[in-house]
Amino acid sequence: MSLALTPAVRDILAAWLTHLRGVRGRAPATVEAYGRDVTGFLVFQSEHQGGAPGPAALRAITARDLRAWMAAERARGVGARSLARALSSVKSFYGWWAERDGFDATSVLSMRAPRHQRRLPRPLTEEGARDMLTGVADQDIRDWVAARDAAVVTLLYGCGLRISEALGLDAGLVPLPDTLRIRGKGGKEREVPVLPAARVAVDRYAALCPHDLAPGTPLFRGIRGGALGARQIARVMEKARLQLGLPSSATPHAMRHSFATHLLNAGGDLRAIQELLGHASLSTTQAYTAVDTVRLMEVYAATHPRARQHSRTSA
Repeated sequence: MSLALTPAVRDILAAWLTHLRGVRGRAPATVEAYGRDVTGFLVFQSEHQGGAPGPAALRAITARDLRAWMAAERARGVGARSLARALSSVKSFYGWWAERDGFDATSVLSMRAPRHQRRLPRPLTEEGARDMLTGVADQDIRDWVAARDAAVVTLLYGCGLRISEALGLDAGLVPLPDTLRIRGKGGKEREVPVLPAARVAVDRYAALCPHDLAPGTPLFRGIRGGALGARQIARVMEKARLQLGLPSSATPHAMRHSFATHLLNAGGDLRAIQELLGHASLSTTQAYTAVDTVRLMEVYAATHPRARQHSRTSA
């Protein structure tokens, strides 16, 4: 595949990926996905143009070239959602490159993504979330492993952490403080309160864990002592949901959705939940919590200065 890229183009691509890692603070998995998307696009252009195009040819790319790539992707079975993500990666690459080298990338940046139906998150019911917390602890006969799995899932549901954030915690944090400073997507930091139940669950795991949980090492460990992987938690949750009769949407990320939705249902403020989740926009939190427009307007009326002013005037 590298033969389809000229050395100059490989250097530009490498510089962009370095920028994503160092300046933008993107997670390694995100950088890898971006690189894969853009490399696939560049390889197609090499085949489409009858040879590996250099920087000049790629800067002069047309909307027709882009449509040809998108048509080829759809023809080989790539779904609209995946293609939209790949196009977003290509636009990100061209946007950075155009700013760095000073050329017009309008043909790329103005290309519309294929339409796709947005898949809304599906949180568990409160009963389902509680069942999952106890169910994951019944999947392994080794006490420390059962305690570990329960502690991770409790952090997802009790603190609204992403699975990568929970598994990235340092062993030196035990016993957990009242609040955790979490570095999330894009390097965005937030403070998350730690519920007593989460602290107890982590303390129990730490007391039973046979591996040395020294500061500077991962808090959650695999059987052999290495860092615990997200796939292992997904697998134990899959076993638990099958036993409990929970829907296939009962994944690690669904516990974070459930945290937000149940907090909102209990009267939590949407903007406060936005901060706890680390979302950049309120619309993302709205989708996360499956909150309806009526609820969103209630929050608007209660928090927006102009809305409060209008209410006082009307009164």
